Amino acid sequence: MAQPIAFSEAFDRAEESDESLSGFSTEEIVREILSRMGEDPSRDGLQATPGRVRKSMAYLTKGYNENPSEILRGALFNEDYDEMVIVKDIEMFSLCEHHMLPFFGKVHVAYVPKGKVIGLSKIPRLVEVFSRRLQIQERLTRQIADAIQDAIKPQGVGVVIEARHLCMMMRGIEKQHSSTVTSAMLGCFRKKETRLEFLSLVQQPGNGGL
Repeated sequence: MAQPIAFSEAFDRAEESDESLSGFSTEEIVREILSRMGEDPSRDGLQATPGRVRKSMAYLTKGYNENPSEILRGALFNEDYDEMVIVKDIEMFSLCEHHMLPFFGKVHVAYVPKGKVIGLSKIPRLVEVFSRRLQIQERLTRQIADAIQDAIKPQGVGVVIEARHLCMMMRGIEKQHSSTVTSAMLGCFRKKETRLEFLSLVQQPGNGGL
């Protein structure tokens, strides 16, 4: 039996082809990738894999089909409250657009209202919409902040994301304990005292017993 060519060599050859892939199903493309790895897509453990990959990718990128503005629009309330609102420790899972490997962590969101507040459950929902796309952490951080700013025009918005990237942990530099922290500070959160209050409250341990 002929030996499979190296994975990298197989894909180098594929890049030289001008053939369009638009006529092939996702399952067919996944089967081709498996073959180029040197695998047998027809063996028991892999027969259903192309379909599972299609369903998995559809779920992991479902944010492309969701409108963050519409999600927030359904839960905006007039309220005379002008102190900081924080939703912290929101679990986040996304795919790095550079290698399509996962990055995951926690998102902390705060805003100071100016006549309108957002239903609390919609903030994690907003994080979900933007994270279920191919992303980089820096863009994700700013998109969450901008969406809240556009929806309710608060006095300010602060977003901090702490995440670990598998593209750093299991390939490339292979640093297992590294993490990345990004922030976006808008409006009053650019003021030192507001920013420090936000960061201090985020760093406090959660009330897991409540």
